[in-house]
Amino acid sequence: MSRILLAGGAGYIGSHTAVELLEAGYEVIIADNYSNSCPEAVKRIEEITGKSVKAYELDIKDTEKLENVFKENKIDAVIHFAGLKAVGESVAKPVLYYRNNIDTTLSLLECMEKYGVNNIIFSSSATVYGEENPVPYTEEMNRGTCTNPYGWTKVMMEQILEDAAKANKDLSVVLLRYFNPIGAHVSGKIGEDPQGIPNNLMPYVAQVAVGRREQLTIFGKDYDTPDGTCRRDYIHVTDLAIGHVKAIDYVLEHKGVEIFNLGTGTPYSVTEIVETFEKVNDIKINHVYGARRPGDLPESYANADKALKVLGWKTERTLADMCRDTWNWQKNNPNGYNK
Repeated sequence: MSRILLAGGAGYIGSHTAVELLEAGYEVIIADNYSNSCPEAVKRIEEITGKSVKAYELDIKDTEKLENVFKENKIDAVIHFAGLKAVGESVAKPVLYYRNNIDTTLSLLECMEKYGVNNIIFSSSATVYGEENPVPYTEEMNRGTCTNPYGWTKVMMEQILEDAAKANKDLSVVLLRYFNPIGAHVSGKIGEDPQGIPNNLMPYVAQVAVGRREQLTIFGKDYDTPDGTCRRDYIHVTDLAIGHVKAIDYVLEHKGVEIFNLGTGTPYSVTEIVETFEKVNDIKINHVYGARRPGDLPESYANADKALKVLGWKTERTLADMCRDTWNWQKNNPNGYNK
């Protein structure tokens, strides 16, 4: 049984990935400082799967504490979710983002090298395609120019991992470029629980629905899209998590660097998201239209053919599923993990 370390594994995507890995027969170890997550998520993972998870509370940047995790466990592969991820905050606090996100990557690579762990999957983002590339994005495109420090940290971390793999022929690296994860586990036990005001659309919609926010502001109605609002490739977080299981199977058998887009290939507009949420859940979302938000691209969506061809992975869940599962999580956990 392979043992997988999830750095930042108590967060939104990490927790769903932990569930899918455990159900696929892998052993899971979580290391998280709970800066944007909650220990309760680990308990819920265990409830869903009926399996135990070893969890360490530590900052991945703290190499000394991280080393103890590697000393105490024979780790076969690492999935690197750890990092700050709010675009607006990264603009306001760029040094914090560069220090935190790059240091976590370097600490992981140093510990992996010291303890002979040669397999890593990195939680990257479609933001690395920047503004120059046409949609749909394909993996062989050059990384583009990012509009914020968060995006640049993803670009830099991809480069660091590629350089490490060039220098160490035993190193296997998979870069997973996520598009827009939404939804929650079908059980309603785990889901997205952002700290403070949500930065992303779906958790904001859910918080308006449950009464935590008064109304949703949709930024811009004059984009060159069918209904004038931005279009994004929204992917159910469970489909995304299953993509990590497929990537683990792959990374354990291959060397070098591979990049995969994880998306549906179908963009939906902000207005479509709101209307679908209202329809499937029979609830009204109070919303208004505001000015465009700086840095928002009109469209962003994946070509995910490579993931299907190489990993045998494709999305199974619909936009209606994403909206239904989001509401199931939020209505059962109106204050997230803090009941």
